[in-house]
Parts: sequence; C-alpha cells; structure tokens
Amino acid sequence: MPDQDEFSTRTRLFRRDEHPLPLRADFYEGDKLTTGLVIRDAHSAVLGVNNVTRSKGVIAGSIDNIPDVGIGGRSDAKYNAGVYGYSEHGTGVYCKSVSYEALHAETQSFETAAIAAYQMNPESESAALYAAHADPNKVAAVFKGNVHVHGDILLMNADIAEDFTIADSLAEVGSVMVFDKDGSLIPCNNPYDKKVVGVISGAGSYKPGMILDKQKEMTNRLPIALMGKVYCKVDADFNPIEIGDLLTTSATLGCAMKAIDSSKSFGTVIGKALMSLDAGKGLIPILVTLQ
Repeated sequence: MPDQDEFSTRTRLFRRDEHPLPLRADFYEGDKLTTGLVIRDAHSAVLGVNNVTRSKGVIAGSIDNIPDVGIGGRSDAKYNAGVYGYSEHGTGVYCKSVSYEALHAETQSFETAAIAAYQMNPESESAALYAAHADPNKVAAVFKGNVHVHGDILLMNADIAEDFTIADSLAEVGSVMVFDKDGSLIPCNNPYDKKVVGVISGAGSYKPGMILDKQKEMTNRLPIALMGKVYCKVDADFNPIEIGDLLTTSATLGCAMKAIDSSKSFGTVIGKALMSLDAGKGLIPILVTLQ
C-alpha cells in the first residue's frame, strides 16, 4: 500500500507534494495503460467536453468477455443520483442494446418505484412515459402484477372484445357469430338466433380497444366485439336498414338484418345500426348492445 504522500502505479509514481489535489494517476501493465485515477476534493472528478459535431464528451467501456460494466456510478448520499444525465434539447440519458435490456432498473425500497417518470410541464400534452413496438400489432408493454390507475384510461380504438374459439377458419372480420353445439363460434345462418354472441372485431377502420381472455398459444381464436362500435356485415335485401334500427341474425351467412319481429327479437338483437343501407349486402358500423 502506498503511504499517505504517494500513489504507486505499476510503472509510474506521482507524489502529492509534486501533484497536489486534484491528483491524476495512470496505472500500467508494461506499456499498456490499464486504469486511470482522478481524485478531487471539490467539484467533478471527471469532466469531458467535446466541441466536435456528433462526437462524445466521454467514452468508457469494457471489452472483456465477461465484463462488469462500461460505466459505473454510485452515490451514498441520500436522494442523490448515482448517474445523472441532463440535456437542454436532446436525450438526457440514451440507452441502447442489441440483444439484451436497454435499461434495467431495480430497487429494494418500500416506498419508491424502480422507475419513476414525471412530466413536469403542466401545459404539456405529451406523456411522462411512452412505450412503442416497431410492429404496432405486437405488445409494447407487459405488467406482471396489479396496475393502479389514478385517472382516466383513454383507449384510441372502438370496442371491447373477448377472444373465442372459432370453429370456421374462413370466418371473416365483421361476421355475426353464434355458438355451435360444441360451444365454438360459427357465422350465423338463421334469423333471430338466440345463440348469437357478437361480431368478429377488426373490420373497417374500427379496431378493438380491449381484448379479454387472450391466449397467445391458441391460434384458432378471434376477438368478438361484445360492446362498443364495430363494423358488421349486413343484408338489407330482407328490409332496408336505417340509422338506429335494431339488428339481429339473418339467414345470410355471417350477416345481420333489421329486426322487425318484436316477438322474436328478445335475446337475438346484436346492436343498433349507425349507418343506413337501402338494399343489398354491405359493411356498416353498428353499436353492439346484446339484448
């Protein structure tokens, strides 16, 4: 161990009377620099400034096969950060990984979260926390545990759906679906069918806002709209459809029709028409209200 007046390196020696604080020491193995040491009694121990466009102020890393970390930061002071990043117009801290977590956070605190995000501008419409997947049809966030929300949940899409097993692999989005004898779903083909369940979600411009009972390993399941707005296949050749008309199952495969027989309508109505159709078959928006 060096005494209090000197720091020893493997090939170099710095004396404090020659190099008072701040002190810099270089550690070598032969002619190879292994470690740099800076000791200060005030302000920053390391400062990196670069005036070159798109270059870094400080670069640190480890190229060992089993390294510890490229850059480590630690603070034992209460409420102080181990690593701090700040930027006026860019990203304060940028994390990127090719094959592992870009950002990993842990805490053993009884009171605070491992990650806390705050939007400090009360006039801003931007979120405090944002997650996106490169494929918009894939999962952007996963929570294992309860989720507490103190405020509104705003869903950009239209209906609340639940996944059901589909017996007919050719069933199309927008089709009116009913139970078969085994409890799976098939497109309707009978008028006023009390076995009606709902409409396959996803047709037109309306996508499901929430999907219940999602089972990723099951490939023969589709989301059935149970509440909200959905595009539905209809057949207006039975009767013209006007906005507000109640709709039920029809004899046309997978299509709804206007419900005109009140004695048969109870338990077979799937919703209300939100668009008119005078004749023929078409895809119109409806409000799903099973009754």
